[in-house]
Amino acid sequence: MQYMVLIYQNESNDGQMDWPQLGKDYREYAAAGVMRGGERLQPSAAAATVTVRDGERLVTGGPFADTQDQLGGFFVLECANLDGALEWAARCPGASHGTVEVRPVMPT
Repeated sequence: MQYMVLIYQNESNDGQMDWPQLGKDYREYAAAGVMRGGERLQPSAAAATVTVRDGERLVTGGPFADTQDQLGGFFVLECANLDGALEWAARCPGASHGTVEVRPVMPT
């Protein structure tokens, strides 16, 4: 079964991160064998939302929510069950400096 791992972090802390070490940690995590996809995202200020109401499109630039943490990236993992996905989420480098959310992917 596939699980989406959403990695949230406080973008205002980016200047304090050891990016070379974090990059190494993420490469090792990604090479472990359960990852099926994933990417780091640009900052929330680069985001846009699209809504359609009464046939009219409305585009709004980000950031959108007044929150402490922003979505910084994601992985799709292939695991036997939720317990396995939670274990891999705990190993995610983002769990040590932010919050990691795990969601089962809806089967197609």
